[in-house]
Amino acid sequence: MGRSICCITGTLALLACVAAHAQQVTLPVWPGAVPALPHEAYPERTVTGTPLGTVVLDVTRPTLTAYLPDPARATGTGVIVAPGGACLALAMDLEGTSVARWLQGQGIAAFVLKYRTQRKQQEGIPPDLDMDRACRDGMADGIQAVKRVREKARAWGLSPRRIGFLGFSAGAMVASGALLQADAAARPDFVALIYGAPFGAMPAIPKNLPPVFMAWAQDDDQARAAAARFYNALLSAGQRPEAHIYANGGHGFGLRRQGTSSDQWSDSLRAWMKAQGFLGRGAPTRTPGR
Repeated sequence: MGRSICCITGTLALLACVAAHAQQVTLPVWPGAVPALPHEAYPERTVTGTPLGTVVLDVTRPTLTAYLPDPARATGTGVIVAPGGACLALAMDLEGTSVARWLQGQGIAAFVLKYRTQRKQQEGIPPDLDMDRACRDGMADGIQAVKRVREKARAWGLSPRRIGFLGFSAGAMVASGALLQADAAARPDFVALIYGAPFGAMPAIPKNLPPVFMAWAQDDDQARAAAARFYNALLSAGQRPEAHIYANGGHGFGLRRQGTSSDQWSDSLRAWMKAQGFLGRGAPTRTPGR
């Protein structure tokens, strides 16, 4: 009975209840109608037991699932987490839930973004896949996700100016859409791109971007070229992204320990976030693009 009362007495009580019982809150990315939703939304599919863990396909109704930290450890920072999967599927365990729980343990609120994917109608990744088209709706969801988290930041004990975005593979392309959007005020406060970047046409790079962290492995044949190209584009635009290029690790390592140097990326990300001022309780002190 006490648990039920806790969970119905308003937003703040709900969040306290969630923290106390290690539950999560899931909310729609779009509070109203989803833009460009097919007339008849095709059914979402979930596949379990894959080498990547649980994988979700055919997403038409995007959501955010919040993983809130222990209030005693909370840093006031939130991070949206976008899994990869070529914008055809989402590796929800490897690059979503496991990462969110790691962030949660660091005192960082994590929000797993289940963004819209292009309908998967064949096995594997089509060799002629147009990533700009496949990720278009997902990138729109990413931009909206930042708005949604900022709207609710105070209720979640977060600073609206300490909202980051962490993307893996195609999820990094989704994160880059939020980073590079024209409305500077709506951009995340920092972005981390892990073995991913814009995989299609190189977008224009605005001035005075928030801090950017990148990590990839030299033996990653899927994302190495795109990550290096985007890193160089940022440099050419006057930005100074932090980049960690590991000798080994392949593609899609997530938080898996492989005994390669890429195992250290999460430690490097945490150290970078601390240096940028996002892990303390005070306001971060940083220069855009640094």
